[in-house]
Amino acid sequence: MATAKKKPAAKKPAAEKAVKKAPAKKIAKKAPAKKAVKKAVKKAKRKPNPALMVPLTPSATLAEVVGSKPQARGQIVKNLWAYIKKHGLQDGKNKRQINADEKLKKVFGGKATVNMFEMTKLVSKHIK
Repeated sequence: MATAKKKPAAKKPAAEKAVKKAPAKKIAKKAPAKKAVKKAVKKAKRKPNPALMVPLTPSATLAEVVGSKPQARGQIVKNLWAYIKKHGLQDGKNKRQINADEKLKKVFGGKATVNMFEMTKLVSKHIK
C-alpha cells in the first residue's frame, strides 16, 4: 500500500493571521438606568425682601404716569411698563429702547430715547 503524503496546508496571508490573533474587544454593557426616586420635600416659600416692599411716594412728575399713592418699587416699575405698553412707546426694532412721550421726557430728564436698564436708574431719582 502506498501511503499518500499529506500536502502541507497552504499558508494564509499575514493580514488574516493578524485579524485572528487580535483579541476581540469587549463591549462594556451599560448598567440599566435607575429610576429617579422623587421625594416629597417641602420647600419653604421665598419670602420677599422687606426693603423692596416698602411703600415709596413717587414725585409729582412720576405721579402723572404711575399714580400718586405710595407703592412698592416693583409696583411702580410695573405700572410704568403698563403705561409704556399702553401708549406703544417701545421701539419697534429694538425692544430695549423706550421712546419717551412728553410725560416720560420729564421723568427721563429730557431724554427722547432711553434704554430699559437706564430707565430704572432714572426712575429711582423720582422715588422717595
